[in-house]
Amino acid sequence: MPTPNELEHQFTLVTAVARYDALRAREALAPSADEDDSALEPPAPGAEPLTRGEALELLALGEVIARKASYGRQLSVRSARTAGASWSQIGAALGTSKQAAWEAHNRWIDEQAKQPQHPGHWGWDESDLAAARALAGEPEDEDTE
Repeated sequence: MPTPNELEHQFTLVTAVARYDALRAREALAPSADEDDSALEPPAPGAEPLTRGEALELLALGEVIARKASYGRQLSVRSARTAGASWSQIGAALGTSKQAAWEAHNRWIDEQAKQPQHPGHWGWDESDLAAARALAGEPEDEDTE
């Protein structure tokens, strides 16, 4: 059974989405178990029900996509801050408050600080962390926009 941690290293966001989409389409096209006539006709090509392994892979890929999208979101937040965006603007772009956007970004920074503790991850050094925290600033320090 594939786990998100295993698949995360095998797939990029684009390839994970492509595989997820292919499995999800098959799942949607496959006859449901409660259809009366499903036993009479074989499923159309490409509409076979998912195997147990594929169904579990679909679940794990959903988690991989969420993780990779979240990481990409925080890189974009950092880019927006570098470009001069306020936390109010970032919060609006994310459909949340400036405080919630700032807190999520700071949790991400904290996670980057922990990465060197995990084998195979390089993480950030103290200088990188200080620069990231300085760029993040405080949402209360900004004028309301």
